[in-house]
Amino acid sequence: MLALVVDDSRTVRLVVGKLLRDVGFDVVEAADGRAALDQLRLHPGVGLVLVDWNMPVMNGLEFVAAVRADRAFDPVRVMMVTTETEPEQVRRALAAGANEYLMKPFNRDVLVAKLGLLGVLEE
Repeated sequence: MLALVVDDSRTVRLVVGKLLRDVGFDVVEAADGRAALDQLRLHPGVGLVLVDWNMPVMNGLEFVAAVRADRAFDPVRVMMVTTETEPEQVRRALAAGANEYLMKPFNRDVLVAKLGLLGVLEE
């Protein structure tokens, strides 16, 4: 499966991308929500997006809302991956259409568990 990692931190994109590759994903990247929408259009095979909340140009919440407003992206699973830990933020992300929420920092086991909940890991 092709995954899209969206974060304004190059380091985070590299680390998360490596974790995803280690469990069998191909990975593309974007540094903000607007670039991520471009990547989704460029790579129609993206089945999973891991997106940060706090980014320039278009933040993660705006990105999730834009993805869910476009029926072409209905099959895409979206996980918010962020330092935002307040329950209200989690509620807002899920209400906007995120399928799952992962708080930074996290480790490989937690990421794999969340991917399992989303049903995107290949056996």
